[in-house]
Amino acid sequence: MKKFVTFASDIRVGTLLCSSMTVLLTACGGGADEQGLSQAKQQTQTAGYIVSTETSAAATAPVDALMAIRADGDQAEPAALVPQGTGADAASSSATIYTEKDFALTGYGAGDAMPAKAGATAYGASDAAALAAAAATTTTTAAQGSAQAAPVIPSTTYKFYVAPNGNDRNAGSASAPFKTLARAAKAAKASTTVFVAPGTYPGGIKTNVSGSANGRIYFVSSTKWGAKIVAAGSSGKTGWDNRGSYVDIVGFHVDGSGGKWTGGIYNGGSYDMIRANYVHHIAKGVGCTSAGGSAIGVDSYYKGVKSDVIGNLVHDIGPAGCRFVQGIYVSTSGSVKNNVVYRVAEGAIHLWHDANHVIITNNTVTTSNTGIIVGGGDFYHTRGPNDFTAVYSNIVYDNKMGVSEQGKTGKNNTYRNNLVFQNSTYNWKLNNGLKHTATVTSAPLFVAYARTGTPDLRLSSSSPAIGRGTPTESLDYDFLEKPRNATTGFDIGAYQH
Repeated sequence: MKKFVTFASDIRVGTLLCSSMTVLLTACGGGADEQGLSQAKQQTQTAGYIVSTETSAAATAPVDALMAIRADGDQAEPAALVPQGTGADAASSSATIYTEKDFALTGYGAGDAMPAKAGATAYGASDAAALAAAAATTTTTAAQGSAQAAPVIPSTTYKFYVAPNGNDRNAGSASAPFKTLARAAKAAKASTTVFVAPGTYPGGIKTNVSGSANGRIYFVSSTKWGAKIVAAGSSGKTGWDNRGSYVDIVGFHVDGSGGKWTGGIYNGGSYDMIRANYVHHIAKGVGCTSAGGSAIGVDSYYKGVKSDVIGNLVHDIGPAGCRFVQGIYVSTSGSVKNNVVYRVAEGAIHLWHDANHVIITNNTVTTSNTGIIVGGGDFYHTRGPNDFTAVYSNIVYDNKMGVSEQGKTGKNNTYRNNLVFQNSTYNWKLNNGLKHTATVTSAPLFVAYARTGTPDLRLSSSSPAIGRGTPTESLDYDFLEKPRNATTGFDIGAYQH
């Protein structure tokens, strides 16, 4: 497999972020007492980058973790549209023969728009032993038709295809695919799906094109985690910088190993979704500076709102002890659900800047400096506070700090049905007299837990997290896109037992 050509424009240090989310996730209804959550419970919601600091009273103000990966101060304009199959682009020069079968969706559930290949495992190549074991239980074939509750990739008006052995002078069809995501993004318009074949592509990707409320744009790795975006040979400081709105980025493997990236996926648009991606070893090869960094960032700097970060695996982020580098960083409205996050230099999940009305549910976070930071400050377009944020059914285990409110926070944030335990400095730090309820205070009893190596963070049969979550604000599927069980109860954390 060959490489991925990126946009030529460089990413400059100096400005911040913004993001938005997608429409395909079905959230369970919230409690009647959460009046302020109604805005965040629309089909699309937003999550953005945040910076976490020491949560003691003597803590200094958080620093923006997205500063180093923001591009120019002005919102990028959508790329010019290129009609499919016209002019020079209609000429194919690829030596490899592709068919639509080579782009069949694998690993996204039985309801995929294209049938999964027979016998294909759900997660493709991965270095995570925990998921290798779990993938066997989620193997899907067209014949099996196993019921999964995860959202499908809907049919769209336009389809383009990208493959490592493609050619950007091709028409972008399944038989004559493009070589780069940059070229596909130039061709995309509202109601487009871009299918990306397995292979290795250099990072530094920049996408500006926007869809619409009635015609989203989907960038999809046809095999989950099969399209690998790497730091080696890449440009810029970010694996993927998306500025478009109504965009979904689904199923990519973003590997910062051996590179100088400070960001994995940066999202500066509105109504976007970052779903089912594998992002790791980001900002490991850089020094610790206040410019910061993060694995997945959803930013309000460009006035983005209502984006979602759903079902991603994030680990090994930032140099050890660096308090400026975050895992999932959210600075606007939206949601953070079903993510697995571990070994992050500062906050595994961190809300800051204009973050408010954020729903944080069914995440599993561990071995980081701080598990979940709910905060507001250094505002761009609001005066704060971070209010009406819901933190439900999360596992926050074996970090230095557990769940921490910082900066300017409101009186309507709610904390329910979380397992928070063995965070060495403290488990909880809430402001404004707020209390957490229905908290489980015992070890989660994962299948195979270790602070180093590759832990298996699924729940063992004796876990106290089983059946102790709440369906309020949860998705009806888990990290592995298996259905959650309303009969036996929703489990706490990313995995349903």
